Amino acid sequence: MKYTVIIEQGENSWGAYVPDLPGCIAAADTREGAIALIREAIEFHIEGLAEQGEPVPAPHSSSELVEINAA
Repeated sequence: MKYTVIIEQGENSWGAYVPDLPGCIAAADTREGAIALIREAIEFHIEGLAEQGEPVPAPHSSSELVEINAA
């Protein structure tokens, strides 16, 4: 499965979250670190849902870069 991951750069760190998996987040000092941790977080999150007998949400979010002309 492939989930959309949103990656944000903060002042001192990077964060990542998965819109289709509420509460599935990660933070690290680098972008690469945040990506590695969110991958682990997704796996852990899905395992937890399965253990609790909860349904695993199917990926349905997507993203698009939209270019605008700045004034």
